[in-house]
Amino acid sequence: MYDWIILLLLAVIDGLLNIIEPFHRFVGRDMMTDLRYPLKGNTVPFWAVPLIGIVLPCVIFGGIYFKKKNFYDLHHGILGILYSVLITAVITDAIKDGVGRPRPDFFWRCFPDGKDVYDNVTTGVICHGEKSVIKEGHKSFPSGHSSWSFAGLSFLAWYLAGKITVFDRRGHVAKLCIVFLPLLTAALVAVSRVDDYWHHWQDVFAGSLIGLTVASFCYLQFFPYPYDADAFWPHAYTHQLAEMHNSTANSYSMGPTEIETVNIAEGHGGIALRDSSPALDNMESGRRL
Repeated sequence: MYDWIILLLLAVIDGLLNIIEPFHRFVGRDMMTDLRYPLKGNTVPFWAVPLIGIVLPCVIFGGIYFKKKNFYDLHHGILGILYSVLITAVITDAIKDGVGRPRPDFFWRCFPDGKDVYDNVTTGVICHGEKSVIKEGHKSFPSGHSSWSFAGLSFLAWYLAGKITVFDRRGHVAKLCIVFLPLLTAALVAVSRVDDYWHHWQDVFAGSLIGLTVASFCYLQFFPYPYDADAFWPHAYTHQLAEMHNSTANSYSMGPTEIETVNIAEGHGGIALRDSSPALDNMESGRRL
């Protein structure tokens, strides 16, 4: 329950980070050379990123659940990928607001009519574009599309590596191709951000690195390494099996209680209980010696 509460808090924090105004880094006349790229739409829309990075992996988790019927695996898969994406989102948006780097198309966000105006003293831009568009123009570093995509799809790559036992030392290259497919998808989403002139290449590289790193930590928090002998199931499930095995072993180690008839007094019979466990038998044999 606490994990899900923290997850909700992360969602609230990320929402607040998207509401506040980012730092408006100084942009002067001489800097506009690298910020005059055309203002384009998104090849991968904003709404498509959660579908690619969260919904698609969860569908795969659900398919494995219907086949294996392991609720631990389904629960920890969904919880892990949500943590991966939301932690990445908070880190990404916090850095975006703190850095305030202008996007490659900042000129057209600042001067939508193409008529640039600068301060006579500082040579800084005097924007007359739409405020929301200008606000978004100061959120270039790091790339949110890249970090979200790598956070979700890298977690999926780890998950698949454990499920198909990639590192079983049998040399099946086809398994590696399956694992690399989610990473390739995330990379293509990241590249589209440069093609659309929404990000510089450094933004995409940093965002991808953040997503990949957070996804690795989150996966290993819930699941073993893919080369581990118990890599197929989450830690919680293997711990549950171990506890069940220990409790069963303890119950079998307790010897059965024997009932025997003893003579309490001459001509009268009685019932006495004696524990026949090995430890007690050893103690009794020691007393006889």
